[in-house]
Amino acid sequence: MKKHNFSAGPCILPQEVFKEASQAVLNYNDSGLSIIEISHRSKDFVDIMEEARSLALELLGLEGKGYKALFLQGGASTQFLMAAYNLLQTKAGYINTGSWSDKAIKEAKLFGEVAEIASSKDSNFNYIPKGYEIQTDLDYLHCTSNNTIFGTQIKEFPSSNAPLVCDMSSDIFSRQLDFSKFSLIYAGAQKNMGPAGTTLVVIKEDILGKVERQIPSMLDYKVHLGKASMFNTPPVFAVYTSMLTLRWLKKLGGVAAIEELNEKKAKLIYSEIDLNPLFKGFAATEDRSNMNATFTLVNEDLKETFDTMCKETGINGVNGHRSVGGYRASMYNAMTMESVAALVDIMGDLERKA
Repeated sequence: MKKHNFSAGPCILPQEVFKEASQAVLNYNDSGLSIIEISHRSKDFVDIMEEARSLALELLGLEGKGYKALFLQGGASTQFLMAAYNLLQTKAGYINTGSWSDKAIKEAKLFGEVAEIASSKDSNFNYIPKGYEIQTDLDYLHCTSNNTIFGTQIKEFPSSNAPLVCDMSSDIFSRQLDFSKFSLIYAGAQKNMGPAGTTLVVIKEDILGKVERQIPSMLDYKVHLGKASMFNTPPVFAVYTSMLTLRWLKKLGGVAAIEELNEKKAKLIYSEIDLNPLFKGFAATEDRSNMNATFTLVNEDLKETFDTMCKETGINGVNGHRSVGGYRASMYNAMTMESVAALVDIMGDLERKA
């Protein structure tokens, strides 16, 4: 039975990427060696790293604009710390739209004053704040583009004279944006790029070197840039698989092509949520995420029946986060319309049976 994997992460990746990566685990490039045993200093892997970094900038439209890409370790959670370590001298602004923003704020407070510019905590983060004022004395302004747990997504980013830093872990490469508005973008690979184990950091070099503190080497962006993302042993397999996924995306037509597909998938499931009286969406309609659709049953007595229907249909990973409850359908780039349609079909079946 085909599995429809709606897991929030680690999550679905393209089948052709799985096939090529699995072959490379046995024998990379007919070398007689596995991708996970070749030297990270070998030409084979240096070429992989350079292609991955180059593809990231190309797909984001940032080539030749003063940006560099890094593939680091520690997940987005380390970037909560690292961004502040490298950029926060006096005061930073944060827009709080969920659990991960909360965690980023906590880390930043270790290095200086943090101004919470806006927050949607008052309504359990089911909307994106709007109409707020941004202070003019910030070292940077931080936001989270997509909130995996709560199913909200920023549609219009704030304008500020401060460098804009964004955690794009759950919607990187999923939609067209003017990425040159951002001075620093970071994203864990395990949503739209590859397996857990590496984190993409895209940084505009001219924002660095402005804090007075001494930064430990492993947490210093300038050190990693100077070593072309190879300061220490990189997560070879995660970088390789991310490179394959970026190749796949480019072949598909890039971010513009995948955005069109993502919008169709989101429209299909949100239409069912809105038209089916048995379900209710969690996020404010205008702030709904194209990556993570969050919804609940109006009548919890139907939960056992619906869960059984999901299992029998091969639908995996739709249980909502404990902060929200209900259900969450994560529809990252590799998710097919077929899988979304399978979920929508059983939602309709439940209505007909109820």
